[in-house]
Amino acid sequence: MDRNDERYQAFIHILNKEMVTAMGCTEPIALAFACAKARDLLGVLPEWIRVQASGSIIKNIKSAVVPNTGGLKGMEAASAAGALAGRSEKLLEVIADVEENDYARIRDYMDQADIRVEYLNEGHDFDMIVTVGAGEDQARIRIQDQHTNIIFLEHNGELLYHADHHDADALGADYSLLNMKNIWEFVCSVDIEDVRPRLDEQIRCNMAIAKEGLKNPYGANIGKVLLSSFGDGIANRARALAAAGSDARMNGCALPVVINSGSGNQGITCSVPVIEYAAELGSDQELLYRALTLSNLISIYIKRDIGTLSAYCGAVNAAAGAGAGIAYLHNQDYEDVIHTVVNCLAIVSG
Repeated sequence: MDRNDERYQAFIHILNKEMVTAMGCTEPIALAFACAKARDLLGVLPEWIRVQASGSIIKNIKSAVVPNTGGLKGMEAASAAGALAGRSEKLLEVIADVEENDYARIRDYMDQADIRVEYLNEGHDFDMIVTVGAGEDQARIRIQDQHTNIIFLEHNGELLYHADHHDADALGADYSLLNMKNIWEFVCSVDIEDVRPRLDEQIRCNMAIAKEGLKNPYGANIGKVLLSSFGDGIANRARALAAAGSDARMNGCALPVVINSGSGNQGITCSVPVIEYAAELGSDQELLYRALTLSNLISIYIKRDIGTLSAYCGAVNAAAGAGAGIAYLHNQDYEDVIHTVVNCLAIVSG
């Protein structure tokens, strides 16, 4: 695939758009971002916060530990952390700079401010409206379909910004070009320098949190359980590292993750097993980069029509991507790779 091919440029754009750095479970972080942005519009610390959110967002945030809060969970904690200490310009790393001496302030603010959550059902799985107020002043923000996709901003009844819909195609990434043949051709021909920055960040961040998850107790400690139960073979070790990374990020670890399709767990799943297999096989760096490019794009391709949030676990499509990447590391051809993906997805229905 030539560099001037529209598919080539679209795929580079898609990777840069989908593989962004985030900390913590992405839904509470998106809520913290919305509250920080609303506070910026208001100009002062809000006295009250109203969060209207779709059911999928409420479900995903309800039991997740919000990082850099001292172990606080849920909608109110994410709202308070973002409003009190968030930096909206950092997007999905909005509360990355919160320090330990801020934890008590966040807890106190959560207790003192009037924070209320309501169910929002207007046809979008990912939809939130955050309204904040202090005295006579109010500000409002709405995020829809993607974690930082602002569709309106309002201050004291004055509409500052409005967009009917922001989808990926409008932002210059034509996802309709994604199919297995195009992805394969791109992976085999891409100039590594065009994908290296994002992949280097993914390798660094996602392996760091996976190792942290094995080192310290987080959540159900699934990674440690897998290793103690089934040994240190490469297949089990790859699973254990991915599980440990997910346990860590869902249970308050503040280390960042390079996400895929809006999800840190998907970002971990489609990368960590591939990286661990490459180390086991002694694969060179270029082969690893191409395998990770394949895994990430397949994960994005499968998830595209499912939507950002759904009852379907996105780690399944990320695992299919990882399977394809591992097959690539074993020097398998196109037919072997696509049948690996088919087998991974067929297991779900089976």
